[in-house]
Amino acid sequence: MKQRVLFVCLGNICRSPAAEAIFRMYVEREGLGEAFVIDSAGTYGGHSGERSDARMRSAAANRGIPMTHRARQVREEDFEAFDYILAMDDNNYEALFRLAPSRAAQQKIYRFREFLVNHPDWSYIPDPYYEGREGFELVLDLLEDGCRVLLDRLRSEK
Repeated sequence: MKQRVLFVCLGNICRSPAAEAIFRMYVEREGLGEAFVIDSAGTYGGHSGERSDARMRSAAANRGIPMTHRARQVREEDFEAFDYILAMDDNNYEALFRLAPSRAAQQKIYRFREFLVNHPDWSYIPDPYYEGREGFELVLDLLEDGCRVLLDRLRSEK
């Protein structure tokens, strides 16, 4: 059975599509592409249909991470379609809890920070939208750390 993972941030143009791309890259490197369904979404729908932020795409490309996702808003059916829903910060975590149609759906929601091993001082993934290049680099560092740990944990659950 496939493990289904959804990454969520506010607008789905910076953090969550980068997490999706990084996790997908790790999964494919391990030859596990058939074992996962991977996507991302935002709790806010104002960017729906747009490509990821150009600054995030550029920073990711410099690391060899391709980003092709188009933004979309979280839908109620996502709570049925995914096993793991990872929120980038507490605001999105709380928004997901309010959107979840049941307690069972709420149990699928995690804070991405739970998977940060090499960055224990970070309690959330900061939104780099209003930051400079360093903000995007920091977010990618955090996402690479968490996505590696997430993949290791999910692989051990099989």
